[in-house]
Amino acid sequence: MLMRVLTQLVAVVALLTLVSLAVFVGRYRLRDTRTEWRSRVRAAAPIAVVLAVVLLGNSVARHLVPELSWMIGWNLTWPIYDLEGQFIIWLQSQATPTLTAYFSFVYIYGYVFLLVFPVLAYFALSNTRPLRELLTAYTLNYTLGLVLYVFVIAYGPRNLMPELVDALLYDTYPQYQHLTRQVNRNTNVFPSLHTSLAATVAFLAYRTRTVYPKWFVVATVLAVSVAVSTMYLGIHWLIDVLAGIALAHASVALAGQFVGRWSLSERLNGRVPAVSDTGDDNAPQEAHSSDRSGSHSAHNRE
Repeated sequence: MLMRVLTQLVAVVALLTLVSLAVFVGRYRLRDTRTEWRSRVRAAAPIAVVLAVVLLGNSVARHLVPELSWMIGWNLTWPIYDLEGQFIIWLQSQATPTLTAYFSFVYIYGYVFLLVFPVLAYFALSNTRPLRELLTAYTLNYTLGLVLYVFVIAYGPRNLMPELVDALLYDTYPQYQHLTRQVNRNTNVFPSLHTSLAATVAFLAYRTRTVYPKWFVVATVLAVSVAVSTMYLGIHWLIDVLAGIALAHASVALAGQFVGRWSLSERLNGRVPAVSDTGDDNAPQEAHSSDRSGSHSAHNRE
């Protein structure tokens, strides 16, 4: 069953990604990527390796974190409930079959697509800074999130109040349990990493909105939907979601400081970061090399 669910997930995300590449990226950037991909890989490789190591470490630590958490003993479940009250119960009272289908789809498929597509979209830019910031922000999310999971024990609404909060995802689509149990632990809900990673993509989409204006709109809608889905499905508290947004903001801000200033690829190449690499990226310059080759006008036609 797990392989069937994974196959379906890969197929749906691949389809969404292919359509999005055509709609948001366009053939001109994809054409340039065919000739520039080696330099872009070299620029992004150091942080990509760090992210891979962090993900591998997280997969191992996932089995150890609950024991460490109980040794520390900071159980915030009841303080969170006392502070938040019955918001999740009220939210689930608005449930309809259509909303449940939508938020279940977003929680599983939309979330994975939201993380995967911007990696390819930013790889299609000649300026590699957005890609490096994205990978750095992902790394910080997972690292800081793991630290918080070690120190904080917190059960989600459906675990604390199973008689009041429905596990809508698993009640409606029980096959997804085979997938989520591979990455989720009942005590690791503060902060919501679904929310923090989705919000990270939205924050960076805002910063690159002059390059991908349509993607900014879609990323924002998806990120908000992911955050709401975690509460609607009874998995996270509102406080978990707010903490996830704060984690995303911190990760993006730190990534902006790290990339360029402490860029390993730039140091290895003996390159001093240019002003455009360390300044405001609300309108990132897309093409150091492409401008010289005359393809910038092609980008502008998209």
